[in-house]
Amino acid sequence: MSAHLRAIEKAAEIGFDRYIISATTPFTPDDLWDLRSNAPQAVKHRFPDYEEEYDRRGWKMFPDIERVYVNQKARNELGWQPKYDFRSVLDSLKAGADPRSSLVRAVESKGYHAHKFAAGCYPVQ
Repeated sequence: MSAHLRAIEKAAEIGFDRYIISATTPFTPDDLWDLRSNAPQAVKHRFPDYEEEYDRRGWKMFPDIERVYVNQKARNELGWQPKYDFRSVLDSLKAGADPRSSLVRAVESKGYHAHKFAAGCYPVQ
């Protein structure tokens, strides 16, 4: 069930509050230094198989990850569990499945540009 529906169900009990609704981070505070200084190594520590899948696709991990969002409050107070995370995406990619949620597939990208770019929705260089 989505976090929004859980919030509506619990509104009388919890009142107004703000929550981070995102995939659950696999990282801990012990990972923060490595995420900023060597993100590929930090990710490899948690997902030893990510490099093979990235290499197969010609992808590169970000050199550093500046922010980690923690959804613990939403999980605790709303009783919500995200369906997608980095592990589920990697597993979908390995299986040759589309890792995007049904909502993302239905909505697609609603870019701000009047035309499509050869490299995707937005120019990257």
